Amino acid sequence: MKIAVAGKGGAGKTTISGTIARALARSGHAVMAVDADVNPMLGISLGLGMDRTERLAGIRQELSESAAEDAIHEHTIDGLIERFGEDAPDGVRVVVASRVDMPDHGCLCCGVSADRLLREIEAGGRTVLGDLEAGIGVLTRMEVGSLDVVLVVANPTPKSIEVARRAVEAAVARETKVLVVANRVTSADDLDAIRSVLGEHEMAVVPEDAVIARADAEGRAPIDLDETSPGVRAIVEISEWLVARPREKYAASQR
Repeated sequence: MKIAVAGKGGAGKTTISGTIARALARSGHAVMAVDADVNPMLGISLGLGMDRTERLAGIRQELSESAAEDAIHEHTIDGLIERFGEDAPDGVRVVVASRVDMPDHGCLCCGVSADRLLREIEAGGRTVLGDLEAGIGVLTRMEVGSLDVVLVVANPTPKSIEVARRAVEAAVARETKVLVVANRVTSADDLDAIRSVLGEHEMAVVPEDAVIARADAEGRAPIDLDETSPGVRAIVEISEWLVARPREKYAASQR
């Protein structure tokens, strides 16, 4: 199964991505997490900590900037995952998608876009989860049928809801199942604001949670801080929903 998490910057995509990846791994699934954000911080939400997260992104950046003729580059997706990925807690494998600064270089480590990486990674019995960059750019470049589910994260603000609306449109146009994640909900009014625009789609609600805010401030994975808190539990329930939904019904349920 291939899952993408999309939404406006700051909506909580990375927290939701990391928590779902950990929850799926804890329930026995092999999980590959792809950090496709221009500011790759998925490692923190996965529990790698700041130092290991920065090193994971830094290795790729250093290689892409290297002009040495003897630099050893990588030309296969599996090699990329093996060489530049790292194991996070619960066995989640995480890899950072590099920006395509040198599209003519000819190797994946210097010129693989997030959409290509997500498209070419073989699921092969594992769950591939991509934490996308802010906005809808990566989604618009994905091919029809290349994703099974898009989780669209929306906060109860006009800008966040508008980006979510566009992300939903892009996912539906690619015949992909959509789950709207109403995040940081504090009141019925918050939920109504999101439902007024996105209410025709299936929706999960994640309440505002002091544990998640604390984890963010401390650079920790929320699921490690308190897996029973309301917000963390709501995100874990999304992982359970993903497992329960038969993939063959995704496209049909959108029509």
